[in-house]
Amino acid sequence: MQAKAQVYQLFASKLFALSLKYSRNKEDAEDVLQDSFITAFQKLELYSFKGSFEGWLKRIVINNALQKYREKSPLYLIKDEAVTEDTTAILDESKLDLDFLLQLIQQLPDRYRLIFNLYVMDNFSHKEISEMLGISIGTSKSNLSRARLILKEKIELHQQKEQNVKC
Repeated sequence: MQAKAQVYQLFASKLFALSLKYSRNKEDAEDVLQDSFITAFQKLELYSFKGSFEGWLKRIVINNALQKYREKSPLYLIKDEAVTEDTTAILDESKLDLDFLLQLIQQLPDRYRLIFNLYVMDNFSHKEISEMLGISIGTSKSNLSRARLILKEKIELHQQKEQNVKC
């Protein structure tokens, strides 16, 4: 039991931050974190010592977050569409506070937030995302493009408001 407490203390803050990226709010993130530790402790014998233990725990958190949203409501993913303008530049140039950017990401609709986090924040490929969510690669790309566009619009609106305050 003491070993489990030590594992929890060692990884809880990192895994909570990861959980928060995939959750709509703090309470959902706490639920995902708790469920993830329960899963990890129940399935500890499945850890094969290939790769890092932390990486294995992160994968459990991501899978639990995705499962939470599958159970809560189905992910309504838009059909394949041509990927439009790449909005990565606005995210890179925005110089926003990380907490504020996280708030903007949490405001995205579930389908966009999940794909944005999987692709941009956790470096999963569109192929991996399509397999995890049961969607096509094109749908993953399209949803990522829409997520970036929404974030770009929110960032530009925020920057305009800041400019108006300065004037």
